[in-house]
Amino acid sequence: MATTRQATTKWNGSLLDGSGQVTLESSGVGTFDVSWPSRAEEANGKTSPEELIGAAHSACFSMALSGALAKADTPPTSLDVRADVTFQPGEGITGIHLTVTGDVDGISKEDFVAAAEGAKENCPVSQALTGTTITLEASLG
Repeated sequence: MATTRQATTKWNGSLLDGSGQVTLESSGVGTFDVSWPSRAEEANGKTSPEELIGAAHSACFSMALSGALAKADTPPTSLDVRADVTFQPGEGITGIHLTVTGDVDGISKEDFVAAAEGAKENCPVSQALTGTTITLEASLG
């Protein structure tokens, strides 16, 4: 069964001087301030589309890797995932780097890296971001 999730943004003013608020409507977990300076300069307590993409990508990748490891009879005890999304004004998103450290019993480093590569290629957010260079660093903790 398909699901649809909603987020909304209310923006006021011009790109450089304006600001907005992103609300996660489906979950109701919060509203987050966003602005051009938070995107292209320093965060200063506000988020950016790239940070939100990083959150989505790290969560999706974690789920995909956890599922693949469990299917191979080596479920993880824990996975720590970071997504670094690089934004270059005038160009857009120029790359995403995923870093994962796993606590997984009964798996070799090579098999863990292979499972992580598969998750990187197959998680729905990675697939939605085709055309963007996605790199990966995977290690066991």
